[in-house]
Amino acid sequence: MEITELRVYQVDLPLVEGRYTWSDGRYVEVFDSTVVEIVTDSDHIGYGEVCPLGPFYLPAFGAGARAGIGELAQYLIGQDPTALGPINGVMDAALLGHPYVKSAIDMACWDLLGKSSGKPVCDLLGGRHGESVELYRAISQRPAKEMADNVAQYRDEGYRKFQLKVGGDAQADIERIRAASKVLQSGETLIADANTGWLVGDAARVVNAVADVDVYIEQPCVTYDHCLSIRRRTQLPFILDENIDGIDALLRAQRDLAMDAINLKISKVGGLSKARLVRDLCVALQTPMTIEDSWGGDIITAAIAHLAHSTPERNRFSSTDFNSYVTVRNASGAPQRVDGRMTASHEPGLGIVPDFDSLGSPVAVHK
Repeated sequence: MEITELRVYQVDLPLVEGRYTWSDGRYVEVFDSTVVEIVTDSDHIGYGEVCPLGPFYLPAFGAGARAGIGELAQYLIGQDPTALGPINGVMDAALLGHPYVKSAIDMACWDLLGKSSGKPVCDLLGGRHGESVELYRAISQRPAKEMADNVAQYRDEGYRKFQLKVGGDAQADIERIRAASKVLQSGETLIADANTGWLVGDAARVVNAVADVDVYIEQPCVTYDHCLSIRRRTQLPFILDENIDGIDALLRAQRDLAMDAINLKISKVGGLSKARLVRDLCVALQTPMTIEDSWGGDIITAAIAHLAHSTPERNRFSSTDFNSYVTVRNASGAPQRVDGRMTASHEPGLGIVPDFDSLGSPVAVHK
């Protein structure tokens, strides 16, 4: 099998809630998603998606994904997309860095590998563990009472893990955490995710003020060293996200006892192939993971489900169903939330069929 063509689509994904707000007042109302279609000389076509959380969360943005795919396309034509190692080697040699650009291509290649072998990606990533995957719900940053009300609202939709978006004014964040904790029920989990938004002093104030609350602290500061300093000041369980961008970062954090869990985002590390490496190392190190991505629609949600479902249950801290946050469907066949959980498809590949009414015509075609 050889790649003959790459088609690139751009699709806007408006939010169900209208606006998603996190640290420092940053927000997005419509997500800029990129879908790549890999055409081969066989009967099979593969699909992948990448959707940055705006241009100010990680070093990634929608137009950059599409430009980067155009840069890589010339090196990919004629390659075997099911040879995941060589394909990633070609991409890494042709374009240094820019892991998010490579993520959608790698995802589409896994889709093709599944279709050509007649197996779901979940099986190829290690086999299915359990019947379903537990989900968390991100609670957009708002006044304390509204966020506490959101916890109750999403409980009614089946969620039992709630990620509060904090990282603003320290006193307001203390109030947010306390208000949400008061409405928690037995068996539920609360995470206070600062998304790098606190200075060290503010982070110290917050963790000291909520020391009696059953809450995880996630990515309080921008730098790894600052996060580590907060980790060493608190007994609260600790999650790292933005700083864990590959194997080297994970090993350093593990050596320093810098966290109790990580957030593994597919596009942050460069696609499913590299996410699988990080995942397998976390399993060996007994480090729990939230398995997700920066954002996305149905195609990314399907990829998340396959990676999460192929992960041993004891190592899964949580996962997410991004397609429930947005109003546009970019594919059919993706997992749908049932009682706060989702299930990876049993169909070959990712198990999705693109919705070309949503995708429209390609914004670029590379032959």
